Amino acid sequence: MKGWLPLTLGLLAVVGGAVWTVQGLGYVEGSVMTGQRIWVVLGPVVVLVGLALLWFGLHTRRRR
Repeated sequence: MKGWLPLTLGLLAVVGGAVWTVQGLGYVEGSVMTGQRIWVVLGPVVVLVGLALLWFGLHTRRRR
């Protein structure tokens, strides 16, 4: 897997997970996800997966 792919996916996961979290907490209105506890739990999990992908992507780029 090339180094840019995990970096891109990791960044998207971090941003998406953060959005899910704030929607679940009710700070972003206008979605069926607003105020739902499941997104407060899933959002940080997705952020952690994204951070792991970012770390992996940066680690593989440094080895080259």
